[in-house]
Amino acid sequence: MPLEAVEARRLYRQVADQLRSLIDSGEYAVGSRLPTERELAEQLKISRPTVREALIALEVEGRLRIRVGSGIYVIEPAAVAATAPASVIEGPFELLRAREFLESAIAEEAARVATKDDLARIDASLVAMENVEHPGEASMVHDRAFHVAIAGSLGNAVLVRVVGELFDQRLNPYFAQLAHYFESPGTWRTALDEHRAVRDAIAAHDPGAAREAMRDHLARSQERFAQNFGAESAAGPSSGRAARSTAKPTIPERAPKKKRAASSSARPR
Repeated sequence: MPLEAVEARRLYRQVADQLRSLIDSGEYAVGSRLPTERELAEQLKISRPTVREALIALEVEGRLRIRVGSGIYVIEPAAVAATAPASVIEGPFELLRAREFLESAIAEEAARVATKDDLARIDASLVAMENVEHPGEASMVHDRAFHVAIAGSLGNAVLVRVVGELFDQRLNPYFAQLAHYFESPGTWRTALDEHRAVRDAIAAHDPGAAREAMRDHLARSQERFAQNFGAESAAGPSSGRAARSTAKPTIPERAPKKKRAASSSARPR
């Protein structure tokens, strides 16, 4: 028998698989409320962002319904959403962490080498962002143009492609579903201010400030997507069999990184 390729499954997929199994077995009955994100993270000994990615994946599949301010409920799986294979969908926080690492380094170098023409392209994207409604397709186009313009100042086509492709992952169903809960005109304006800070540092040819401005922008993006759904205080005992469930799945995870200081509510970019 030939050997088969071994796939290293993403952690949030493992969490989603465990929760799906508990739902299928009746531990969490249709109509019951799941434990809160905090409680699930404590039981699983993993970070809350990973739990959130798993919950969003199950919502996209049509197994859960997230009700902001109320809780996370099991629903009838009759209308399971058609989506791309889970193995090819990146988790939103995984993508944002990758962008934070890569684009902060790109912004640092851009502050060293950006020309007047490069700055003109960056400024054009900012002007377009100021005059577009959000959420919407047009706002994403101009947001993407801003990040790609910064990468373009390095004169490396590979980096331009990679930055563009990472940004395009915002269109995947998990990212889109998570963004649905937090995007608004107000968060767009806050994100635009963060973009301006990156631009100003590049224009001042200050590599350190540019690196930190981009890192701060994308770190705040992660914090904004990790905002509470508003159900913590409302989460009493779950209804149905879920209230009696003693199942406590455990999945080991690397020790979490030191958290950044909390920021104000805004929209991730």
